[in-house]
Amino acid sequence: MNYRNIVTDEDLKSFCRAIAQCPTIAFDTEFISEHTYRPILCLIQVAAGDELAVIDPLELKSVKPFWEAIAAPGHVTIVHAGRSELEFCLHDLGKRPTALFDVQIAAGMIGYEYPAGYGTLLARILGEKVKKHETRTDWRRRPLNKKQIDYAIGDVAHLQRLYETIKHELTECNRLSWLEEEMETWQSEVETALSHERWRRVSGNAGLSERELAILRELYHWREAEAQRRDQPAKRILRDDLIVELAKRGSSDPKQIAVVRGMERGDLARRIDTLSASIQRGIDLPDDKCPERIPVEQTPQLSVLGQFLFAALGSVSRKARLAPSLVGTPNDIRDLINFDASKNKVRKPPRLARGWREQFVGRLFEELLGGKVSVRIADPHDDAPLAFDRDLSPDADESTQDPGDGESVVNAGKLPPPRPPRKTRGRSSSHRSKSSAKRNASSANPPKKRKSEG
Repeated sequence: MNYRNIVTDEDLKSFCRAIAQCPTIAFDTEFISEHTYRPILCLIQVAAGDELAVIDPLELKSVKPFWEAIAAPGHVTIVHAGRSELEFCLHDLGKRPTALFDVQIAAGMIGYEYPAGYGTLLARILGEKVKKHETRTDWRRRPLNKKQIDYAIGDVAHLQRLYETIKHELTECNRLSWLEEEMETWQSEVETALSHERWRRVSGNAGLSERELAILRELYHWREAEAQRRDQPAKRILRDDLIVELAKRGSSDPKQIAVVRGMERGDLARRIDTLSASIQRGIDLPDDKCPERIPVEQTPQLSVLGQFLFAALGSVSRKARLAPSLVGTPNDIRDLINFDASKNKVRKPPRLARGWREQFVGRLFEELLGGKVSVRIADPHDDAPLAFDRDLSPDADESTQDPGDGESVVNAGKLPPPRPPRKTRGRSSSHRSKSSAKRNASSANPPKKRKSEG
């Protein structure tokens, strides 16, 4: 496989000038993140027009010219499961890639599973097979051998064809605007996650009081500063469960901190005083400065209703050839139920009550919750076994008196073609994310998003 090997700053500038006029630029990255505060970018693979290139950030002073080329107008930027790629661009340049098109998200909008690995999409859409033998490579080591380079190039060699095929189907079924909306929303959510109240992502904080949240926030900020100073992953400095436990105890007494199981580790024991000061700042914070609790209502009734609506979402999504997990999650269902029951509709509507999701299932869920639509099992052997019927009673509004199988109450537009069943041998093969493979060169960390097969 012919490609350009870019190892000098002049080569990079020349390459960026060459791809500036290309209508599409596809790229992927290889990185290592389990030992440092921020991931180490080790390789950038690019396919633009007829050009294939491997950019070696470890040999360059800066890869900023590439991010500038990606952010410049006039092209579509193609990625697969591109959260890490977006984060690199935002961190290094402060701008988004232009016209970002994520084939993983797009494929979910035309009936493929979500999140689907790169190899799965290649096989099912293009009939191509990709070898995945280098998922545990330490991409920092040089020189890279031919197998490693071929593996890396393989991650972008077919991205442009995937884009063209998926875009054609999205256009045919009038869902291209849905994808554009989804990409805008998704990028905004990533930007928010990187910059706004990241401390709320500490696991286990649900149910904490406002004062406990204030202490948790102070401990989180201490952890981030310490992790950045030592250039280590934040959770290696102080685990989430220890932050939550210290916040619950609400004591800045060094002796009380020291007796918490897990705090006996040497580096933490040496920092008891600084942890005590962080906790005290949270204790001393005025009440009106404490962070607001985000209420999480969970009752047996809500649980049953959530399961019912989630089943309905799955059935209508499969019938419309949309990946159910892309349309919504159990948490999205819960947020919608809480929003519908709330008398205060001033707050921002949840995901299922906005944009293309509202267009797709909003009317159905509103009428299900209002008792205007009933549900029955139409075919227990079908992928979409449920059918939805409107109220046919004499008192019902004439405009709603049409029984249906879901299509009458779901706005799915023109459907994409049916997908052939996925071939399996025995037990289904497991999938590992590319992000996970990169993070797990030496240790295990959960992936943010499934990206490719192991």
